[in-house]
Amino acid sequence: MNFKATLCAAAAAFSLCLSLPALAEDSSYTPGSVWFFSNIQIEPGHFEKYMDYLGTNWKKVQELGKKEGIIVSYHVLAVNAQRHGEPDLVLAVEIKDYQNNAQQLAFQKKIEAMLATDTRKQDVAAGERGAMRKLIGNMQLQELILK
Repeated sequence: MNFKATLCAAAAAFSLCLSLPALAEDSSYTPGSVWFFSNIQIEPGHFEKYMDYLGTNWKKVQELGKKEGIIVSYHVLAVNAQRHGEPDLVLAVEIKDYQNNAQQLAFQKKIEAMLATDTRKQDVAAGERGAMRKLIGNMQLQELILK
């Protein structure tokens, strides 16, 4: 999943949250961090090449997010003993909280500066990674911290 898609998903989820009623003071939980999971199926013969990508630009973006206080943690998880239709990898990114549009755009500009790229080039690169992998699903979860 490219970063722009992650940002769009976060914005959509944020707007959904705004429509929910405010938590009552006597609620038994508080909202916690938000997790994004991307299910990745690696094309035959491309596992090492895709892992190289994850270990370079993908990791750089995650580390920048941690430095900026946006990302709490990130993980690359291998799916063992797969059943039909399950991914090879799950990319998990935990963020502190949803960002508004201005925050998303500011972070995107920092990514572009760090990678010496722009949104159009990132979009092309994401398309080229299609030869290595297929994004077969996404999931977004928010932790509910029990009081």
